[in-house]
Amino acid sequence: MKAAILGYGTVGSGVGEIIGSLCAKGIEVAHILERTENLHKHPLMCDDINVILNDEEVDVVVETMGGIEPAHTFIMAALNAKKHVVSANKAVIARYMEEFHACADANGVRFLYEASCGGGIPWLHNLYNALRIDEIDEIHGIFNGTTNYILDHMEKEQAQFDVILAKAQQLGYAESDPSADIDGIDIQNKLRISATIAFQGNVPLTFPVFGIRNINKTDIDYAASLHKKIKLPAIAKRVDDRYYAAVEPTLYEETQTEASISENFNLTCLHGATIGDLKFYGQGAGKLPTANAVVQDILDLHENIDTQPKNQNKALRVDTSLVCGTYIVRTDAPEALINELFTDFYVKKEVFKDNTYYWMEHISSYMMHQKVKELCNTDGNVFFAQIAEVNA
Repeated sequence: MKAAILGYGTVGSGVGEIIGSLCAKGIEVAHILERTENLHKHPLMCDDINVILNDEEVDVVVETMGGIEPAHTFIMAALNAKKHVVSANKAVIARYMEEFHACADANGVRFLYEASCGGGIPWLHNLYNALRIDEIDEIHGIFNGTTNYILDHMEKEQAQFDVILAKAQQLGYAESDPSADIDGIDIQNKLRISATIAFQGNVPLTFPVFGIRNINKTDIDYAASLHKKIKLPAIAKRVDDRYYAAVEPTLYEETQTEASISENFNLTCLHGATIGDLKFYGQGAGKLPTANAVVQDILDLHENIDTQPKNQNKALRVDTSLVCGTYIVRTDAPEALINELFTDFYVKKEVFKDNTYYWMEHISSYMMHQKVKELCNTDGNVFFAQIAEVNA
């Protein structure tokens, strides 16, 4: 099997390295698409996608460019050229996954993307396995290593957000523009992909998202005073044809598994009717862990292994009552505004190290996000988090 790699950055070069060690498996790299100025770096590099599309010996195109365009155009072109496509690009997949699958089916090829969610964790593979027997009614977990690293090290080093963010950037965990990570967009993309597979129906990119841009050291310390740790998880629940999904900071008891996830590791979880709870822990990003997941997809194509279920396209509708609980809000806005916005939910306030925290009970996640949006019009430095339930 001959592969062409689009983009030879961190993940693409990792794919090349791993394929280079698999010579006995019958897989080889035929082309590498790169910018014109980089062509001198590798003898297989070219800067024209048509060289790859017109090469009948290329069986699979590996897209590791990132971003929306030209990734979307190139993926569609490869599928229409009747070449399998493997991608690690969660942003473009989240936006166009139905289009990609329809095009692949029309051309008798496959579109695979294990590396898009969970990095080196075989997360999607395990969703597929669970779906062979079960209906999945919940997925949740820590899907972003950058934010987990920041939250973990703010506590470990007793440092402010900006200090740890800069360190994460120096280590290569965060981009120079970290918005996709710290604003929860990366997690949103992964949750959209995961929930659409898990629930076998379209879960669009319309659910609420709140990141950690506004978190400060006092928030970490306040959580610690409650014997809790702050994480930024994703959650999606389904009951029959109703679902709800969200990305929001959450306070976990120190004894809960999620609280123990350190550094840039991920923890992805599912619940099925007969399998119960399953949790998967590992490297959620990084050159070789992510490249490993890409090559696993290539090997499945080479060995004609197909565990990916056809999406049943169930008609799903949003039910904002499915996720409900207790929240804290840290804000400098007047208490009168809190009373106005959160009537029937506001139960108490606490002042901790000159920061004011308000507690809300029995409020839906959706309503909480809506109210916080309104609150941000007065105070642009709001932070809020749900208090995770502790299972008996």
